[in-house]
This record gives sequence, structure tokens and C-alpha cells, in this order.
Amino acid sequence: MRVGIGADHRGYLLKQGLIQRLGANGFEVEDFGTDSEDSVDYPDFAEALARRVSNGEIDYGILICNTGIGMSIAANKVNGAYAALVLDLDMAEAAGRHNKANILTFSAEKTTTEEAWEMFNTWRKAEFEGGRHERRLKKIQAIENAG
Repeated sequence: MRVGIGADHRGYLLKQGLIQRLGANGFEVEDFGTDSEDSVDYPDFAEALARRVSNGEIDYGILICNTGIGMSIAANKVNGAYAALVLDLDMAEAAGRHNKANILTFSAEKTTTEEAWEMFNTWRKAEFEGGRHERRLKKIQAIENAG
């Protein structure tokens, strides 16, 4: 499975920790940057990753900034990208089961590498339930397609 991961300067250290965990567990990882703790603009990384996830080139996307909010907003501007900010295992599971999210965003300020790893695994194992959630997803897609 191919995982894309990107972060701004505030999420750099968490990104590096997750890259190590992903690689050690057999995931093919594509690093979208950044490459240091020098200040950068998070929308650049969010857009690049979201485009690759939305067109199916990457199976799972992870984005990290200080709060996770900016990354999720920026990624969700790309058609077909469904980024969910998660702070715990319940949110991670719901992102998969209820929202069919294809990108997780993490708060570097509030999330350790171990917590992010656990949330990633919970999310990727959660199967979309469909039903009422499918109806809601279709409404979101209609909004998205309306521009």
C-alpha cells in the first residue's frame, strides 16, 4: 500500500516519526515534504498530496501541521479529497466508517507518533458502512461538483 505524507514546519518531526513507522511496517511512503523545521506554507503540501490521493495514485494520505486544521481545509479544496482531522481513535474510525475519508490530518501539537500510528491503523482498517453514510457522502459530492 502506498502512503503519501506531508507536513509543514510545525509537523516535520511527527512526519519523520511516522515515515519511520510506515516504512518499518512495509508501507511504500512518498514524502511530500517539508524537509526541515524552517517556516513554509502548508497549502502547498496539502494540495500536492490531495491531488495524488484524489486521482488514485496514492492509497492513503496523511497531512500534519500544528493544529491539523489548516491542512484539512486546504486538502478539502481539491475535488475528490476527503481530509478528516482526527484527535483520537474514535474520530479515526468514524473518518473511515462514516465519512470515507481518504486523507487524515493530525495536530502535531496534540498528537504523538505512537498516537498517530494507532489512529492511522484504526482508520485504514475501518470499512465504509454505506447506507445513510453513502447518502450523505453523495450530498457532499454534489456540493463539491456544483463548485
